[in-house]
Amino acid sequence: MAKSVNIFVLNWNGKDLTMDCLSSLQKITYPDVNVVVIDNGSKDDSVKSIKNVYPKISVIELPDNLGFAMGNNAGFQSVAHKADYTIFLNNDTTVDPNFVDPLIAELESNFNTKQATPKVYYSDNPETIWFAGGKINLWIGLIRHLGIRNTDSDVYSKKKKIDYATGCCICMRSKDFESIGQFDASFPMYGEDVDLSLRFKEAGGDIVYIPESKVWHKVSASMGGQFSVGKWKKKYFGKMKLVAKHSNLYQIPFSLMFTIMLSILELVFSL
Repeated sequence: MAKSVNIFVLNWNGKDLTMDCLSSLQKITYPDVNVVVIDNGSKDDSVKSIKNVYPKISVIELPDNLGFAMGNNAGFQSVAHKADYTIFLNNDTTVDPNFVDPLIAELESNFNTKQATPKVYYSDNPETIWFAGGKINLWIGLIRHLGIRNTDSDVYSKKKKIDYATGCCICMRSKDFESIGQFDASFPMYGEDVDLSLRFKEAGGDIVYIPESKVWHKVSASMGGQFSVGKWKKKYFGKMKLVAKHSNLYQIPFSLMFTIMLSILELVFSL
């Protein structure tokens, strides 16, 4: 008998994106899935549209925009039935019909795997990689996607342990997500996914990239799509918090210095 899965999709004034995401979720092959939309206090007609088109989908209506971490935590806590597995999925994605099965298979077969995450492509260039694993170097404040902007190939088709799972799509045992303390809501929009993975790794767990599971991402569409100083600031403070939280005491001065330098270079070359 298949284990139960809750898929949480966080929405904030993103009706069109969320409707596309939900449309793709209607085609998934996994037999025991419950899709839950968490609405972060939207002011558009997202909730009305979702309920009209998908009356069987649960919608949790939060009164205000609580952000990524707190919004997802609130949605997870609000669901009466805690499924065996939990998937957090960005609303600016579409999915392969088979994307759930390989993620659950990994978690079912390897107890030490605490997070399973798919191969993620750019939606507007569907054979180009956006995420094929994550690499962290806290000494220099480097957090990067493996394979980003490269055309898909056999190099990115091997299952492997990685440093972090992207918040774009994360699959976990529900009991593991609860026991680790859920997302840290003190992160300023960016970094909460990396922090969650680091906490699992520090507790001895593995984070595993599953290339058979495929998702397409309309990159940053839910945040406006283009570079902005506001987004840069949130990423910068997210990195600083990660370094302060997860680095060793003797490592922090070097890590903070390099993080500042890399963030300034990112800002200069993005303007």
